[in-house]
Amino acid sequence: MISCPCALVISIPLGYFGGIGAASKNGILFKGSNYLELMTKINTVVMDKTGTLTAGVFKVQDIVTTGMDKNDFIPILSALESKSTHPIAKAIAEYQKNDVQAYATEDIEEISGHGLKGKVNGKYVLAGNTRLLRKFNVSYDTAIDQVAETIVVVAINNKYAGYVLIADEVKEDAKQAIKQMHLNGIRQTIMLSGDKNAITQKIAGHLDIDKAFGDLLPEDKVDKIEELKQDKTNIIAFVGDGVNDAPVLALSDVGIAMGHWAVMLPLKRLM
Repeated sequence: MISCPCALVISIPLGYFGGIGAASKNGILFKGSNYLELMTKINTVVMDKTGTLTAGVFKVQDIVTTGMDKNDFIPILSALESKSTHPIAKAIAEYQKNDVQAYATEDIEEISGHGLKGKVNGKYVLAGNTRLLRKFNVSYDTAIDQVAETIVVVAINNKYAGYVLIADEVKEDAKQAIKQMHLNGIRQTIMLSGDKNAITQKIAGHLDIDKAFGDLLPEDKVDKIEELKQDKTNIIAFVGDGVNDAPVLALSDVGIAMGHWAVMLPLKRLM
């Protein structure tokens, strides 16, 4: 009896090529066939919030100042935020376009996981989350920590000046995607966010995500992934924006970087 292994040898790589090709038609690009195979083994999906589960399209909803007129507050903040590419910064800069060019900015520095600092018309300005104010020992009304929305707090010349309330919307297909994950063998879904824990828990509850952690710096997210990897039964996929989440994307078994046009896809369509 003579047999030829050609069909077997050829069919396996062709199966991978076919899978990678089919995925690309749906806007999903695989780095290699090993990741295509790993997708079938994933049992833990960890996700970022902004731009992944939410649309990442922010709009200014309210402005609250302390001891300062709003007409003075917003141009100073907008001038600083115009130097950042972060979606929240863009929303604030878009809100106040006029006269921003008249404000001189210098010594601008973006502090990862915190916000921005710099000088605007000679004034020392901090803009970001409350961690930024604590980092620079600026006291503020701690009641704002319980606001279940995204806010940008501002200090001018080391004095708390107010905050801007920003709205972001959950993607309309996010809840269905989480449901499909659970139905297709994902035993735990986890959300890691640098946003306030109050917001993180609110969105996690709405989407039926198993666990959620807020107020995380990039290095805190790495710690959470390393903690999950200590359980060798966890096969982990991390879904994020591909820029801010680069360390955890690289650390996970499968890293899924979503483009600005992407929507949440049920894993059923990937497996």
